[in-house]
Amino acid sequence: MKATRRRFLIGSATFIASASRIAHSEGRSYQRQELWFDSPAKRWMEALPVGNGRIGGMVYGDVAGEEIALTESTCWSGAPSSKNVNPSARANLSPVRELMFAGRYAEASNLCKQYLLGKGDSFGTNLSMATLKIDSVGESSREYRRSLDLEEAVAHVAYRSGDLRFHREVFCSNPANVLAIRLTCDRAKSVNTSVSFAKLSLPGEVTIIGGDTLVLRGHAYERLHSNGRQGVAFELHVRIVARGGRLALHSDNIEVHGADDVFLLVAVHTDFHGGDPSALCKETLQKAALKSYKALRAEHVADYRRLFLRTSIDLGRNAPAEANPTDRRRAAVQEGHPDPALAALFFQYGRYLTIAGSRANSPLPLALQGIWNDGLASSMGWTDDFHLDINTQQNYWLAEVGNLSECQMPVFDFVDRMRFAGRSVAEEMYGASGWVCHVVTNPWGYSAPGWGLGWGLFPTGGLWLSLQLWEHYQFTADRKFLAERVYPVFKEAAEFFLAYMVKHPKHGWLITGPAVSPENSFIASDGSHCSESMGPTCDRVLVFALLNACVEATKTLGLDPEFRARAQDALNLLPPFQIGKHGQIQEWLEDFEEANPGHRHTSHLLALYPERQISPEKTPQLAQAARITLERRISQPTWEDSEWSRANMVNFYARLFDGDSAHKHLLGLLSHATESSLLTYSRGGVAGAESNIFALDGNTAGAAGIAEMLMQSQPVEIYLLPALPSAWPSGEISGICARGAVEVGITWKDGELVSAIFFPKHSHIRRVRYGAATIELHLVGGQKTSVYRRDFRGSGPHQAWFREAKEGNA
Repeated sequence: MKATRRRFLIGSATFIASASRIAHSEGRSYQRQELWFDSPAKRWMEALPVGNGRIGGMVYGDVAGEEIALTESTCWSGAPSSKNVNPSARANLSPVRELMFAGRYAEASNLCKQYLLGKGDSFGTNLSMATLKIDSVGESSREYRRSLDLEEAVAHVAYRSGDLRFHREVFCSNPANVLAIRLTCDRAKSVNTSVSFAKLSLPGEVTIIGGDTLVLRGHAYERLHSNGRQGVAFELHVRIVARGGRLALHSDNIEVHGADDVFLLVAVHTDFHGGDPSALCKETLQKAALKSYKALRAEHVADYRRLFLRTSIDLGRNAPAEANPTDRRRAAVQEGHPDPALAALFFQYGRYLTIAGSRANSPLPLALQGIWNDGLASSMGWTDDFHLDINTQQNYWLAEVGNLSECQMPVFDFVDRMRFAGRSVAEEMYGASGWVCHVVTNPWGYSAPGWGLGWGLFPTGGLWLSLQLWEHYQFTADRKFLAERVYPVFKEAAEFFLAYMVKHPKHGWLITGPAVSPENSFIASDGSHCSESMGPTCDRVLVFALLNACVEATKTLGLDPEFRARAQDALNLLPPFQIGKHGQIQEWLEDFEEANPGHRHTSHLLALYPERQISPEKTPQLAQAARITLERRISQPTWEDSEWSRANMVNFYARLFDGDSAHKHLLGLLSHATESSLLTYSRGGVAGAESNIFALDGNTAGAAGIAEMLMQSQPVEIYLLPALPSAWPSGEISGICARGAVEVGITWKDGELVSAIFFPKHSHIRRVRYGAATIELHLVGGQKTSVYRRDFRGSGPHQAWFREAKEGNA
């Protein structure tokens, strides 16, 4: 089928005003965005998360006593260290490479283990702090309802006990920098409670100050990931305001008797930035206490809605299903019942978690568990840290397309600090200029390899995370950001890889190594199972992305022609993608057999997503090989279907224009890697986890996959409904973002496009594709432009295009 293209100017249309710059008016029924349940949470994973980008709380909602598990993003054990690199690493780099080029991989792995791995004795981990307990009088209840309002970022608990109605609200305010709790009853003088710390996750001391404030002082000390004496100092202050009641003070709790309502303000601070946690908590509470609860709540809601209401989504309705609590809806989906609105809710929940966990003023980016912490990841070999072999990146895949660009700012600041720390590792370990960071990092600047074979030697981990800066530039078209933030980071990273890479003795290709394809292993010619090799495909993908971005940036900014020439020369020497004996994309430079064919990682397919180095339109043979790679992996009875690997599948199949397969894996994510609370988890039995462990990446990357099914973009082209599944025949999405600084809204019916709306920040010409046809739009900055199905004349049946694309014939 030949693609057709038309070029014309389309005028602006009229739209309904909303928090998003674009909104459709199709008479569709309103869907309240909330999670709700008819029983309290019994486990951490069932609780409801609130957060302000730094402070996190998990709200259980028990009638007899509310429990809120409290965390803070800088509550880290560990400390900076100058002894992370093995002093013998640099001298043994060449011998390891020579052994690998000779095919002696087992011997090379032994040298890697002995000389090249890092030392993480003081690495540390994020830690949970304590559980705030708010006891209540009376345990029997009826008409119970527990909910999380995604449109206001407020958690609610409501119930009737006897003839009294009780209600609680919990929210975490970014403007006020506090977590706020309000307890009310419909009868005066009926709120009685006791406030204490029920569970201390860390050693600490509880005191009472000022006659109304409960204080927990402690240190983030632990012995599994550090020496038990390294970590931040923290304080947690809870001020209690009881209107119409009286307080009774005890050694470690405060009782409230006969109040009309009770208002609690929670402040949390550490000395991560060198400040005094006690003084910071007092100052925070003093400022917050100047405002009424109503004013604090209104300020919080306005601040949150400024971000959340930019985007809306409707994937179809199933009214009987939607009448049920969220946990029953998810269980019904697992049993095979349709509920497209649950997928829409999951998308918006991913956006909610991004806002709650990462704001422009957050001191750190989202860790493995975001800003929340179940105590499981931090008490096993993983640590609740920043995994750079996919997890931290996945945490932010939704940010740009989901119209939450500001939420990425903590990543950019973190990369700047990583670059500073990575310079010493580049010089000490590799004798190279520039900067490097490997597979894991922490707030203390750890940039050396990890401390284990099979995962530790991943020299492109920091580079991969830094590509989020390039994504931000591509989505915003912000040249100032390109010049001031992106280019310095990228040029220094490129200087490292230009010095670090070596030529393959046979092919002359420039390759990395020794390095792993994250956590996977192959069978060498002598039958040994090895992970480290020269030039794994994932490194090629990431170095290509870096150097290509450097070339483009120098042209855009008119800078460094000599450096551009060096980068281009290196680009020309990178190895090509190779198709192996099974028809698959080779994961390694040689066509090795996989030691674990069902492995969770598919790092070589970064070329398909999030990169676009493989696509059905431009590289159909490679796209078909990517499909074979996926099918071989997921067909294995031992496939390690963790939350992030299932989210990957949604994005991979969306990029292959296979909407039904993407939807199948979205249902798999919801059914087999998502709790009743819609929080995703890494499955017990995979990667050393003894039980299911919460991981944020499934929520964010899965939501990104939903956006990818409905719209894809390049700087010059926007794809409308590229992977629309048959399960969503009619719907609309508004306020998602395309590369090139364009907001997009799309409406479809009976599987076909009805209309699309574009709101560009800058004037430019943009190619838009739907089906087999493309049109060119002259977009005017600050003005809305609409297109309709009829404008794509000659496109033919919509699904036919994607069927041919899947088969490699487009």
